[in-house]
Amino acid sequence: MRAARLADRRFVMSPSQLSSAASALVLFSGGQDSATCLAWALERYERVETVGFDYGQRHAVELMARLKVRAGMGDVLPLSADRLGPDHVIDLTGFGAIGETAMTTDRAIEIDARGLPSTFVPGRNIVFLAVAAALADRRGLDVLVGGMCETDFSGYPDCRRDTIDAMQAALGLGLDKPVPIETPLMWLTKAETWSLAEQLGGAGLVKLIVEESHTCYLGERGTLHSWGHGCGACPACELRSAGHAEWAAA
Repeated sequence: MRAARLADRRFVMSPSQLSSAASALVLFSGGQDSATCLAWALERYERVETVGFDYGQRHAVELMARLKVRAGMGDVLPLSADRLGPDHVIDLTGFGAIGETAMTTDRAIEIDARGLPSTFVPGRNIVFLAVAAALADRRGLDVLVGGMCETDFSGYPDCRRDTIDAMQAALGLGLDKPVPIETPLMWLTKAETWSLAEQLGGAGLVKLIVEESHTCYLGERGTLHSWGHGCGACPACELRSAGHAEWAAA
């Protein structure tokens, strides 16, 4: 079953095969996954907008990185450039202060008593999706697109497709209309995410992701590795670098 779903998610539509849904709002952090999802949405939908969230994250440098990735999309995906609409940034610093996790405070990255990493921000994706759904409703956008991934979900329960399905149902009830949530990376490994980026935008998109996107939890932007900027030691960097090595060796 998972293999079948993986095959479906890896299929890349051509511009002539646009979804019946005309528009999408991409949850766009500026990291590798959301950058790939933005390229995926630009190929599929006629109008695409993006939303980012400032929740007091330690790696707030991603808020700047996301602007550079957005700006570069027009160069690497010229046939889709006119589909990219406005960007929105939502202030959720009050929410971020509730969690006091390693993502928002200067704490060690470790596994807690529940077996979850200390970078887990309770309810983060639940809040993101609820806010994004409200914004999409006001903007007249049909679909939400997120980079949640169950294969490499790092122990985050709100990245599981079961959680996304529950949110999709709850939002549909609360807004009294369908609220589809697309997660094109859900069943992909990080190596397969690199491969998808190459399928979508060739070497240009891969280069943009390597040089401009940001994933490192510690906000390190010094050294540019073959897989991108980062400390190389946090869980996000380890996943990204290992996936890049596997993809490059294939």
